Amino acid sequence: MERRTRMLALCAAITCMLCAASCDKQTPGAAGGRIAVTDFRGKKLSFDKEPQRIVCLIESALSGVYMLGAEDRIAGVSTNIYEQTVFPFYAAMDPRIEKKQIPTPGNWDFVNIESVAALRPDLVIIWSHQEDSIKALEGLGIPVYGVFIQSVDDVYKEMRDLGALTGRTARAKELIEYTQNELETFAAAAARVNPARKTRVFFMWPQSSLDTAGGPSIVTDLITRAGAMNVANGISQEHVVANMETVLDWDPEVVIMWHNAQKDPPHLAADPNWKTVNAVRAGRVHEFPSAYSCDLWTLKFQYALKMAAKWSYPGAFDGIDETRARENMYRVLYGDRDGLKTDE
Repeated sequence: MERRTRMLALCAAITCMLCAASCDKQTPGAAGGRIAVTDFRGKKLSFDKEPQRIVCLIESALSGVYMLGAEDRIAGVSTNIYEQTVFPFYAAMDPRIEKKQIPTPGNWDFVNIESVAALRPDLVIIWSHQEDSIKALEGLGIPVYGVFIQSVDDVYKEMRDLGALTGRTARAKELIEYTQNELETFAAAAARVNPARKTRVFFMWPQSSLDTAGGPSIVTDLITRAGAMNVANGISQEHVVANMETVLDWDPEVVIMWHNAQKDPPHLAADPNWKTVNAVRAGRVHEFPSAYSCDLWTLKFQYALKMAAKWSYPGAFDGIDETRARENMYRVLYGDRDGLKTDE
């Protein structure tokens, strides 16, 4: 009887060991781990422990990782991180980027699957529309977090998820609440402006003078919060290539250009196709000074919003000191780091 009892106990112990081993071999990114998020595709990701090696091929998401103070997890970045528009800012925060030591296996347009796999990532962060790359990576058993940002609420979701994935949930909550408070304070000021008619705004992407943002976009969220109206709001596409006749019909009162190294407001003013547009005739063509400081897909949305409002309603927001607002925002979002770059 005693021998049988010992045998039963031994079998139970072996069974427990096998179950534990099975749990330890859980596929990364499969359901059931203690860290769980759902990406913008609706894909559920779950991990038994925080991903330690992250390949982040979206600059705005990378910015969020640095805000969280989790940059030590980064094993690969997008190629555009080493471009002059953003490189100085990241180089000031991370000596690995300053020395160009972090590999760049892809970007928003192209991903070298073999190069990503060689970095042995626990997680890849990529735009959700890069479906072929996602399929290839997931086919190799690499978990992928797909991103698609159309509003500030989407930015908040991404930050919450990044906080959960890196063990920085409290920091993510703190930064989101700070941004929400900033936007609420601004909204109260904007409500006092109460224009009789909303300013008509055309937003211009750098690809061409006719590339703009339609209704379901972060740009529409920006312009609406600024108290103005996106002239392309009625088009149900995020990215739109308009024709000149339509732009003339819209006759925007303000043109806001995304930061463009090749074209500035004077170039548009010299374009004969645009000379009759209200915004050009009135000298109300403006350009965001930096792709980094005005990154709409991050919590820095707040800074771009203040600039858009000042341009849309001259005189109504003169109390906003742009330099001070930007410097304060950087110190809150990125922490008071040594060498933090706060200029443009």
